[in-house]
Amino acid sequence: MGEFVNKTEPERAILIGVSGQDQSLLQVEDYLKELAFLIETAGAVPVKSFIQKLEAPSSRTYIGTGKLEEIRHYVKTHEVNIAVFDDELSASQIRNIEKALEIRVLDRTNLILDIFAHRAKTAYAKTQVELAQYEYLLPRLTGLWTHLERQRGGIGLRGPGETEIETDRRIIRIKIANLKDQLKKIDKQMVTQRKNRGKLVRVALVGYTNVGKSTIMNLLSKSEIFAENKLFATLDATVRKVVVGNLPFLLSDTVGFIRKLPHHLVESFKSTLDEVREADLLIHVVDISHPGFEEQIGVVTQILQEINAADKPVLVVFNKTDAYIYIRKDEDDLGPRFRENLSLPELQYSWMAKNNAPSVFISALTKQNLNEFRSLLYEKVREIHITRYPYDDFLY
Repeated sequence: MGEFVNKTEPERAILIGVSGQDQSLLQVEDYLKELAFLIETAGAVPVKSFIQKLEAPSSRTYIGTGKLEEIRHYVKTHEVNIAVFDDELSASQIRNIEKALEIRVLDRTNLILDIFAHRAKTAYAKTQVELAQYEYLLPRLTGLWTHLERQRGGIGLRGPGETEIETDRRIIRIKIANLKDQLKKIDKQMVTQRKNRGKLVRVALVGYTNVGKSTIMNLLSKSEIFAENKLFATLDATVRKVVVGNLPFLLSDTVGFIRKLPHHLVESFKSTLDEVREADLLIHVVDISHPGFEEQIGVVTQILQEINAADKPVLVVFNKTDAYIYIRKDEDDLGPRFRENLSLPELQYSWMAKNNAPSVFISALTKQNLNEFRSLLYEKVREIHITRYPYDDFLY
């Protein structure tokens, strides 16, 4: 893996999205806000967003020539280092856009891979990320190796290929095969570890990235898991023994999900996600204060389906009630009420809570409603434990 480059000034990035048949203008604006958060997490500064309305992206430059020229002019006059696109680009598109803008061009997948490379601390996580990076690079070798030779360091360039040019696809495939073998060996060890955990019920925290899973893990386990206001703070699954009431169980914190999570990452993080697959109960943590929390619920549900974990019992925890913004409608406003016009008490009895039952509304930060959460969690774990081990004395 490559070394980080020490720079006195952070890189300056522009964000580019396309609104079309599949994505409305409002959606793209929200997606670019998330992309800006990703850029900040990677260590750069987002300076401006560009959105173009297109029926279909250009096969050559993704955006139209007029918008490309507008962006080129901005880049020339504002000391921009990177252009980041919210969708995945082909090698030829990256090459053509770089030629026009004369700066480095990244797509969303490359950016997420870079953040994972930054966040990976253990040998296992680093191996998983390296595998995902090589699989992303393999179909893009023609356009990217010269790109890597020309640039040194910086966001999107951490990892394989930074110090040498490898044009031979066979070498890359051998590296991918070796990394997969390494992961298989570690997978076997982790399967053995999970089997040796005894008869305790296993609970896994899942959710969109940055919804507060690690903070909840800290509260329940009374431990100090790394938690901060950045995306993908947790890569390795962390497992702790937790006791609620008189009932012990195992609680794991897993990597956060995100919209358009690269397929390579889902594949390479198989063992980490096995904590979710093999759990008896999932705690789906939702950031109730986020304006797009309903879409985030959909993203998590979709990924759970992809990893064959959608049929598990789920307890939905609507977190961050302390940050929820309630916009009260005027009494003479006869227009329709939207979600933000509902107070928290109203929201708790709305279709949102009923469709995600059982559910509880809490603030992990201010510890609001934690007793109700613990009681509900206790009941769900107890139901599973009694079904499996009906003669355990300590439950009665």
